[in-house]
Amino acid sequence: MTTTITTPTLTRILTGTASPGLGSAPGSAALPVVVIGAGPVGLAAAANLVGYGLPVVVLEAGEQVGHAVRQWGHVRTFTPWRYIVDERAEALLSAHGWARPDTPVPPTGAELAESYLQPLAAALGDRVRVNTRVVAVSREGMDKTRTVGRAQRPLLVRVRTADGALSDVAARAVIDASGTWSGPNPLGSSGLALPGEAEATERGLLVGGLPDVLGADVARYAGRRTLVVGSGHSAANTLLALGRVAAAAPGTQLWWAVRGGAAEKVYGGGPGDELPERGRLGTDLRALVASGAVRLLTGFTATAVRIDPDGRTVTVVGTGPGGPRQLTGLHTVVAATGFRPDVGMLAELQLDLDPALEAPRVLAPLVDPQFHSCGTVPPHGHRELTHPEPGSYTVGMKSYGRAPTFLITTGNEQVRSIAAALAGDTAAAADRVQLVLPDSGVCSVGPAGQDTTAPTGQHPAAASTQDTAAAGGCCGTPPAAHRDRPAGVPAQGLRTGRGRRPRSPPVRAAGIGGGTSRAGGWSGPWPAPRSSATASSTTRSRCTWLRCAPRCTPAPARSPSPCQSASRSPAPPPQPWAAGSTPTVPGP
Repeated sequence: MTTTITTPTLTRILTGTASPGLGSAPGSAALPVVVIGAGPVGLAAAANLVGYGLPVVVLEAGEQVGHAVRQWGHVRTFTPWRYIVDERAEALLSAHGWARPDTPVPPTGAELAESYLQPLAAALGDRVRVNTRVVAVSREGMDKTRTVGRAQRPLLVRVRTADGALSDVAARAVIDASGTWSGPNPLGSSGLALPGEAEATERGLLVGGLPDVLGADVARYAGRRTLVVGSGHSAANTLLALGRVAAAAPGTQLWWAVRGGAAEKVYGGGPGDELPERGRLGTDLRALVASGAVRLLTGFTATAVRIDPDGRTVTVVGTGPGGPRQLTGLHTVVAATGFRPDVGMLAELQLDLDPALEAPRVLAPLVDPQFHSCGTVPPHGHRELTHPEPGSYTVGMKSYGRAPTFLITTGNEQVRSIAAALAGDTAAAADRVQLVLPDSGVCSVGPAGQDTTAPTGQHPAAASTQDTAAAGGCCGTPPAAHRDRPAGVPAQGLRTGRGRRPRSPPVRAAGIGGGTSRAGGWSGPWPAPRSSATASSTTRSRCTWLRCAPRCTPAPARSPSPCQSASRSPAPPPQPWAAGSTPTVPGP
């Protein structure tokens, strides 16, 4: 059944005001700003809009706010509470007696949803609507081919509720914070699903990147053989959980495949990471691999998935450094291969997306992992996140498109800027974007996954490597610090950025650990670990980004630099197979 609701009726239902009429411009105060998605960034957007007194409606497809976050509720984030909670959201919650948790222990996904998102949604009241899926966004009375007079028509958001009914919501602006959780990347390196991948998924032999290994799914992995494919935080979390299962369940076999020549970027900066839990994630994974509990396959590209004759296991066929390879008798394959945005619902909008990343074109060069590997991003706001379509913005995880390592505080600053712009506070707030991100301790990687900050032929752990920003940052990064960049793209060695708008306390990055890297690590010989005496302090640069025009002033030195602090194992883990061999395992 399809239900049609007129624009005046919708406006009265959603905002409690009289309709401005179809001919009104989208800037009319009577029409709401529609936020798609009730995750951390979507609800932060609503809080900022409410702070400016603007009407807002948040549309969430799931049964509860934070639906995607709850899917990985068993995973503990690496980000403390003080970096997660949005400033305006905290002010709104404080008025209702809420206090930010003061524990230094980062929350799990479930704790994030229950202790922050749920109370925030309650404070926002009936502005938040669950079980309401956005199926399309367009311009009232105009398809995407028509431009003249477009800005004078409201945006139209078509939604489907739980009972299947369709209706249209008129909006002055649309902020898409729907994330990428619903768009996992396939196993194949070509961007297409492998032959046999769909069948393996249907049979439950191939699963997504964050299974509940230590909880509901433990029986699937204990005493069995598992392959994890991927080189990001999702893969690291899953492997560490599987390591605990292997320690308690004899016969558990764990394999880890990455496309790059090494896993160094996954291991991260260790003690040099300014988010301790993120640093510990990589350090613990390095130790697990070194112990032999996980067998690491580097340079592996899967080409097919085959259901074994018993119907209970699969074989993954691929290529490695020595030629064709196959892994047989796998009870489960975990595809921790990252995510991609769903832009289908925006097909009738005039978008300006990067052709590769599917991120807003202006933002894409700043986050492209092929040219930017520090895990940080220059401050950016409404101007970088908008499209030719008036009043349309992409924020949060979706704003990065296919790029990994999005951080929650980045999204908080994005929506602060957009809310200010929609409120007309452009000079005072919207264009004065500031973003201070924590150092990941991972400086840069080359095309094969090697650390490019070390001298040629030298292990990065034995070199006095410099923090990229300290060696030049956005105002003159040395040529060796990054891969060649496209013409016109600024160097992406930024570690911190400050705008002129005062904030207290300073904003620092918050991540949820859901991204994946494309390649990681160094692939050369493994000399003895570097002595601490070889480390040298470096001067860290702070860069001010005003419409992409950097100005830098030196800041006090830090010692040691995060890139110098990373500890590395003295010897590489053994390869699980030699050229021409095929691994064999006992029957299921």
